[in-house]
Amino acid sequence: MENAAPTAIAHDLSFMGLFLQADPIVKGVMLLLVVASIACWTVVFEKIVRLAAAKRQAKAFDALVRSGGSLESDQKGISGQVVRAGLDAWRDQDPSESRAERRDRIERAMRNALGLEVKRLQSGLALLATSGSTAPFIGLFGTVWGIMNSFSSIAKSQDTSLAVVAPGIAEALFATAIGLVVAIPAVMAYNKLTGDVARIQGAFVSGIGVLGNRLARDRAVQRRAAAE
Repeated sequence: MENAAPTAIAHDLSFMGLFLQADPIVKGVMLLLVVASIACWTVVFEKIVRLAAAKRQAKAFDALVRSGGSLESDQKGISGQVVRAGLDAWRDQDPSESRAERRDRIERAMRNALGLEVKRLQSGLALLATSGSTAPFIGLFGTVWGIMNSFSSIAKSQDTSLAVVAPGIAEALFATAIGLVVAIPAVMAYNKLTGDVARIQGAFVSGIGVLGNRLARDRAVQRRAAAE
């Protein structure tokens, strides 16, 4: 009686199938990368909204200081913090100060306020940078681990056919693919968002120079009027 041919084991090579069939360590790597991806996209969407608002505030601040309009109006957001810091410094009278010294002090106060707001805009960007730089290596770790398991299975079964090797290697390479899917958008988003933050900061710094000169000049005018 002839021996029956061994039945080939069917392998599900879909994304979910590769995940379910993977080694527990490789599964953990995949889950970690998925969580990192969700966190990165959360940061990206939150920053898109906040930076859009900050860009509008930068334009409004620039228009305000260049038009010479009233600074006592209710300013909100970054613009409000910067203007309030400038006015507080402007109200701090020191008769011994020169105009240049007063301008420097007013601008320094506004730049400090701006720096705090910029730090808030930058919060979360470190996650994008970290994910972009480490995700490929985390995925590679899962790949190496999975391939090691594949070679171990080959040694045990003494079968080097593609049907035996392919599923394990596919599961392993899937981890690297997930790592790249996390890293590439994270790096692109980090570069774009940091550039946007820098441009917003530059727009405010430009306006701070104009406003600092205006406030220092206004104080000088007041001092001369009081002496007459």
